Amino acid sequence: MDEQTRTNRLVAGTGIAVVALYAALLAIQALVLDPLAAVPGATLAEVHAHLEREGFAVGTDTAVVVGIALVGVALAVGLGTSLVVTRARPFVTAAVLLGVVALGGPMTWWSGFWLGMDVADAYGIDGASHTVWAGVLLVTSAIALAAIPFVLVIGQAFSANRARRRTRAA
Repeated sequence: MDEQTRTNRLVAGTGIAVVALYAALLAIQALVLDPLAAVPGATLAEVHAHLEREGFAVGTDTAVVVGIALVGVALAVGLGTSLVVTRARPFVTAAVLLGVVALGGPMTWWSGFWLGMDVADAYGIDGASHTVWAGVLLVTSAIALAAIPFVLVIGQAFSANRARRRTRAA
């Protein structure tokens, strides 16, 4: 196995792990942390029971949020695997997986609507996020988006420099 393949596998694995951690925090934020912060003093079971009594579908809300998180992980695994198999340059793999993290921003916002809006409606509170964690996810996505052009430009520059050195050495 050559150096580029090893590096690409490492980059893909790291990117997939980052996306999986992001997705886990997205789900925990939307399904646990935010409802608990929105209704201080209540347990998650109490919040869910109140929502069910009010006619909200907690199971559906949960399934949608978990689905959003799993789609992100599946996308990262599929793209990371494809980029390793097709022998993409590691900087391309990094940029693509940064793109998946960047897509987490809209998904964080979207995932907050499901259980979050039901909690807001049932308890007569605002629908905004009630913890800092949604902001952490959104800032992480923004940083990932901003990093993509830098990764591509710097990666291409290193790649071109390496090609020039090989040409001179030959």
